[in-house]
Amino acid sequence: MEKSVLAVDLGGTKILIGEVSLDGEVLGSKIYESTVISQEQAFETLAAGLRDYIKHVGLRREAAAIGIGVVGRVNTREGIWLEIDPSRSQPIELAQKISELFEMPCTIGNDVYCATLAEQKWGCGTYSDNFIYMNIGTGIAARCVVNGEPIIGGHFNAGEVGHHVVDYDSDVQCLCGRKGCVEPLASGLGMHNRIVALKPSYPDSAIVIPNEGRVGVEEIFAGYDHGDPLCTEVVDTALQAVAETIMNMVRFSDPDTVVLGGGVVSGSWFMDKLQSRLQAKTMRFVINGVKKTAIDEAYIGLKGASRLAIRTMSKLEA
Repeated sequence: MEKSVLAVDLGGTKILIGEVSLDGEVLGSKIYESTVISQEQAFETLAAGLRDYIKHVGLRREAAAIGIGVVGRVNTREGIWLEIDPSRSQPIELAQKISELFEMPCTIGNDVYCATLAEQKWGCGTYSDNFIYMNIGTGIAARCVVNGEPIIGGHFNAGEVGHHVVDYDSDVQCLCGRKGCVEPLASGLGMHNRIVALKPSYPDSAIVIPNEGRVGVEEIFAGYDHGDPLCTEVVDTALQAVAETIMNMVRFSDPDTVVLGGGVVSGSWFMDKLQSRLQAKTMRFVINGVKKTAIDEAYIGLKGASRLAIRTMSKLEA
């Protein structure tokens, strides 16, 4: 019987669980509600989701390993999920617990690291050994691949570029303790928060703050196109913040390609507006340009998690 792997993309509000072939085809998937209030609670939710998937969706092939992408710091070698963020640290041997529960090897990794593995295998990595993958969604994070190796760091914290200061005159506080970081200025959540904070200064803005949920980036971008001054201020700040972050990363990692993913850059609107803010002299060696990922954004995290599992299988069979 042909083999496959089970892959999990664990986000802040949902878990995507799927079966993936060894060549990267998503054979089936199902979305479950999620919470990342604590790592132990996330483990219980994850285990329940995997049980449900195996029982009710079923496997088309023989699943031989499990790969899981999660938010926060991860020691992939030891299989330990170290923390969701610095304020919520509860180290858990997630890989071992899942492996024992489902009686197959399990490997875990950070979610953006997983997406970078997918990009390396099925995206720009097919023609580049030196690239940056940057995810701009609810938060902002990235990974630099240098000479074919994703940079992880001594504390598994490399690539947290959301906490890179891009505006030293800003009074916008970041969770990291500094002001003017790119994440609170340019992420989906960050732009919503800026809309809320600045709305009293723009009483004529057409933007309506919902009682629940967020002002979506599509609404903010539409307001920008219609000349809404609130949207114009928020989006111009976000675009410049992202441009500065990309150019600074380019200066220290020297890539030939920059790939963006995440909900903020879905569609072409943000990308089109971004290009003119990237300085030619700084970007001169980025010969393949700044582009959106060509991998289906709904599955890039899942496919990346599958890479963790497939690599584990390869090591065991070697």
